[in-house]
Amino acid sequence: SSTALCVPMFKRSPDITKAWGTKSEQLLRIDDHDFTMRPGFGGPAVSVGVDVQVESLDAISEVDMDFTMTLYLRHYWKDERLSFRSNNNLSMTFDSRLVKKIWVPDLFFVHSKKSFIHDTTTDNVMLRLYPDGKVLYSLRVTVTSMCSMDLSHFPLDTQTCSLEIESYAYTDDDMMLYWKKGNRSLNTDERISLSQFLIQEFHTATKLAFYSSTGWYNRLYINFTLRRHVFFFLLQTYFPATLMVMLSWVSFWIDRRAVPARVPLGITTVLTMSTIITGVNASMPRVSYIKAVDIYLWVSFVFVFLSVIEYAAVNYLSTLEERKEKALRERLSCTCGMAHPGMMSASYSEVNANTTGNYGMPEVNGLKQESMLVELRMENDQVTGHVGSNAYSNVWIDTHVIDKYSRVLFPGSYILFNIIYWSSYS
Repeated sequence: SSTALCVPMFKRSPDITKAWGTKSEQLLRIDDHDFTMRPGFGGPAVSVGVDVQVESLDAISEVDMDFTMTLYLRHYWKDERLSFRSNNNLSMTFDSRLVKKIWVPDLFFVHSKKSFIHDTTTDNVMLRLYPDGKVLYSLRVTVTSMCSMDLSHFPLDTQTCSLEIESYAYTDDDMMLYWKKGNRSLNTDERISLSQFLIQEFHTATKLAFYSSTGWYNRLYINFTLRRHVFFFLLQTYFPATLMVMLSWVSFWIDRRAVPARVPLGITTVLTMSTIITGVNASMPRVSYIKAVDIYLWVSFVFVFLSVIEYAAVNYLSTLEERKEKALRERLSCTCGMAHPGMMSASYSEVNANTTGNYGMPEVNGLKQESMLVELRMENDQVTGHVGSNAYSNVWIDTHVIDKYSRVLFPGSYILFNIIYWSSYS
């Protein structure tokens, strides 16, 4: 005979995790209250405390005059309609599904351009209820907000930006918005860093904002101060501009007759400075005032341009001196032709009159001068009887002195400008 194995049958218990919504709503008596009204409607203003955990500063834009910040925004208030019985006095935590069924503060970011609540992998929203009706409402938000920047000291500037939080509908008669723990209500991640800025300070503030049509509102401020890192701009802007100015000075040591060497050098430095100025302005907003970097670049541009003008002056004066030399040679040749060949002999200095250089020239008062010495030596004057009488005619030609002064004035002036500039903006 066969033996049958009998297994007792038990009734399957229901899965209570699938009925959490109904249970919680029954526990909180959601349907018994009108949550379109604020807590304590008709009585004193509801107090809503706020604290913020700044997760990151994602971007600072000078062109758009804004910044992007990711933060955890937490609200604290008490709503007795959400109180419940609890034997162990523990809190209950819910996600965004319950948030849509109860009253929550209607905070928004003043002057924000765009913002959103993160939703990966689900909505980053948390609601925590306590038995006595206290509520903690937290959400993770990324917001892009306006920051009015004063770029008059750019890139040696310090900027202060603010993220402003305010109730959209409730005036201070209905909602009192405040920082829950004062300045300690704002916490930041120590790893927050920006490529162009050093974050110097975070602090909070509270003010009242007035709208003529609706009234007074509590407004919370998250203020942070940023100091720009200047090293990037030193490498990309200041050093190249300074090198171009110094390169333009090289022409002062080049022979002024070397036109193919000096003219291209001056034109190249002018065009390079123009390119640097254009590149800097392309990445900046079109403001109506002068920035610190504009002053440096345009003064440098003027120095480079003046070096080109300096050579134009030297070349022009050299041409005038050559004409004077030519006229002098013609006059001297006429004078020598009028004398008797046996009575006079003319000897010229080793200086070539056709040469406009200053090689081997004597010095007067520390400055090399260009000279042409014409010596007319009279020998055995048969008419007057004066033997060995000498007549000297000295003509000093001084066109190269501009280059010599420029070698001192240009570097000295530029160094003085740098001292004043960096003393004023540092």
